[in-house]
Amino acid sequence: MVLQPSERHYRDWSHRRLGPWCSPTGSPAPLSCETGCGEGSWILVCRLLVPTQVNLLSMEEDIDTRKINNSFLRDHSYATEDKTVKLWKVSERDKRPEGYNLKDEEGRLRDPATITTLRVPVLRPMDLMVEATPRRVFANAHTYHINSISVNSDYETYMSADDLRINLWNFEITNQSFNIVDIKPANMEELTEVITAAEFHPHHCNTFVYSSSKGTIRLCDMRASALCDRHTKFFEEPEDPSNRSFFSEIISSISDVKFSHSGRYIMTRDYLTVKVWDLNMENRPIETYQVHDYLRSKLCSLYENDCIFDKFECVWNGSDSVIMTGSYNNFFRMFDRNTKRDVTLEASRENSKPRAILKPRKVCVGGKRRKDEISVDSLDFSKKILHTAWHPSENIIAVAATNNLYIFQDKVN
Repeated sequence: MVLQPSERHYRDWSHRRLGPWCSPTGSPAPLSCETGCGEGSWILVCRLLVPTQVNLLSMEEDIDTRKINNSFLRDHSYATEDKTVKLWKVSERDKRPEGYNLKDEEGRLRDPATITTLRVPVLRPMDLMVEATPRRVFANAHTYHINSISVNSDYETYMSADDLRINLWNFEITNQSFNIVDIKPANMEELTEVITAAEFHPHHCNTFVYSSSKGTIRLCDMRASALCDRHTKFFEEPEDPSNRSFFSEIISSISDVKFSHSGRYIMTRDYLTVKVWDLNMENRPIETYQVHDYLRSKLCSLYENDCIFDKFECVWNGSDSVIMTGSYNNFFRMFDRNTKRDVTLEASRENSKPRAILKPRKVCVGGKRRKDEISVDSLDFSKKILHTAWHPSENIIAVAATNNLYIFQDKVN
C-alpha cells in the first residue's frame, strides 16, 4: 500500500478545529480516534493517564479533551474531560438562513410591534463550518481520570474505565451508572496494578476486555455476574527470567487494547511491541511485532526523560490484515500480517503536500549510516505519534503528531 496525503480529507478535517479532533476550547488537540462504520458520528473523548508505572490521579488539572472514539451513531459524539463524559452533537453547515421576521441581521430580537411585513427566509451559501454542541453530561462516577471509553454493539450502552473501575452507562440515563469492574483493594498500599485500557467486543454485547499495567488482559462476560470481579479468560505471556531488568514491568504495561473487526483476535500495544492474541489461546500471543526495538539500549535515558511512560495506541485496518501504531520522530509503523512485511513512514509538513508519496524510513542502530537512514541517536523524542486511526472501509488513515493532524490515503491513480 502506497500512502500519500489526502488533499480532500486534509482540507475537510482542517476546518474541524472545533470538531471531534480538538478540545472544546478550540485548542489544537488531535488525539485519538476509534472509528466504526456508518454515517454521522458519536465520538467518545477522554483524558489519558499521566504516565507512571502505577499512577492514580485525583487532582484537578486543566481540562483537555484527550481521547476520541467514533462509533458513528448519526450526528452525535461522546467526549470526556478528566472524569466527566459529555455527549456532543456534531454537525456541518455550508448554508446560513437569512430574512428572519423576529430577528434582525445581527440576530437580536425585534419588537413585534415594528413588524409590518412578513418575509420568507432563504438559505445563502457560506464556508463549511463544523459545530459541536453539548447535549448530555455523565458525571460523578469516576474518582480517577478516565482512560478508555467503548460503545457497546447494542448501541444502547457504553463503558468508561479509569485506573481502578469500569462503569457501564446507558445513553439515555446521565445520573446513574453500574460498576462492572472494581480492582481497588481495601488497603491502597496493596495496590499492584491499574487498569490501562478497555473495550467491548464488536459483536457480542456481553463481552469486553481490559488490560493492566502488569501486561495482562482479562476477558469478562457480563452474563456471569453483575460485578465482573472474576474474568472468563486471562491472557499473559510468560516472562523470560534471563531478560528481566529494572524496566521490565514498565515496558510490559499495556497502553492500548483493540478487538479485531471480526472479533476473533485482540491486539495489544506495550512500549516496544504490538501483539496479536487469539481468543482461544491464553498462554501466549500468536504474533509479536517489534515497533522500535532499537530503543531497548536507551531505556535508561528514556526513563530519565519520562518517555518510557508514553502511551501509544494501535489500530487495525478494515480487513484486520494490517496493523498500525506510532513511534518517535513522528514515525509510524505498519505491519502486514499476511506477508509479514513492515514499513516505517514519517508524518511531517515536508511530506504532507497533496499527491506526494510517503517514502519508507529506516533507523540506523550502528555502523555506517546510509543516505536515507537516520541514526537512532538523532531521533527527536519530543515528536511522537501516540494516536492513530484507520478508516473502517477505505485505506485512509489519520495520525496525530503533537499539535498536527495528518490524513493519508492510498495512492490515487
